[in-house]
Amino acid sequence: MRHQHAVIHYRALDFWMARAAVLVIICLQLLVINNLSFGPRWLAPALEAALLLPLSVATAWTQVVTRKAVEDHEWHAIGQFRVMIRRTALTMTAIISVMNCGSLVLLVRALLEGHAGNSGTTLLIDALNIWVTNVIVFALWFWSTDRGGPPTCGLVKLAQADFLFAQMTLNDRELRDWLPGFVDYFFLAFTNATAFSPTDTLPLSQRAKLLMMAEAMISLLTIALVAARRQHPGLIGPETQNSPPGEPERATMRLPATRYQYRGRLSETTTSLPPTFWHRLHTSFDASRRSVMKS
Repeated sequence: MRHQHAVIHYRALDFWMARAAVLVIICLQLLVINNLSFGPRWLAPALEAALLLPLSVATAWTQVVTRKAVEDHEWHAIGQFRVMIRRTALTMTAIISVMNCGSLVLLVRALLEGHAGNSGTTLLIDALNIWVTNVIVFALWFWSTDRGGPPTCGLVKLAQADFLFAQMTLNDRELRDWLPGFVDYFFLAFTNATAFSPTDTLPLSQRAKLLMMAEAMISLLTIALVAARRQHPGLIGPETQNSPPGEPERATMRLPATRYQYRGRLSETTTSLPPTFWHRLHTSFDASRRSVMKS
C-alpha cells in the first residue's frame, strides 16, 4: 500500500500544472495594456516569480525523495516539507489574488471616472485579462485548500473534504480512492465564473462556499461593467460641457441617440445636450403624438 505522502510522486503532473498556471498568470500580468497595477508593472510578477522558483525546486526535490523513502522518519520529513510547500503556495496565491483585485478596482475607477477611452478596445482586452486571471487564481485556491485533494492528502483527514465531485458519489470500487486533479479544480473555477453557481461539483464547507461567492462576484462585476461600457459608452463616467470663462463646467448626460429618437428624425449629434433639453424635447414629442392620435 502506498504511503499517503507518495501522492506528490504519482500525481506529479497535477502539481506541475499548478506551477505552470502561476507562470501563465505572470505572463498575463505583463500583458496588461493600461496602468491597472499597484506600483510598478513588474512588482507583482517579480514577487510571484520569486516565490514560484523555490517552490518549483522544492516540489521537484520532494518528488525525487519520495521515490526512495522507506522508513517512517523519512516520510515524516517529507510531510514536514510538504507543509512548508503548501504554506508557500498559499502565500503566493494570496499575493496574486490581492494584485488581481487591485487591478479590478482600478478598472472600475477608470470606468466610473470616464478615463477608459471611447473605443473600449484596450479596456475589453484588460478586462478579459483580469477575468482569465480570476479563473486561474481561484482554481489555485480550490486546489490548495480542498482537504480532499492531492496537495492536502496525508496532511488532513480525507473525510473533511471541501468539495463533493461527481466521482465521489459513484458506488464503484475503482473510484473509491479517486482524487481530483488540477484540471478538475480548473473546470470548477471556470464553470463558477461563467454560471455564477455550482454545476456538477458542490461546496461542502463554509470556506468553499465563500471562495465560490468571491469568484462569482468578481466575475460578474468584470463582465457587467465592461458590457455596459462597451454597449453604452456614455452611461458610465461623468461628462462635462464647456462653459464660458469664469463659470464652472456644467455636467451633461451622454445618452445613446437611439434612446430618444422620434421616427428617426433626431440627429446623433445631439447626444451631449443638457438633460433639460432631452426632457422638454421628449415631452413635446409625446404631446404632439397624443394630439395626432385624438384627431
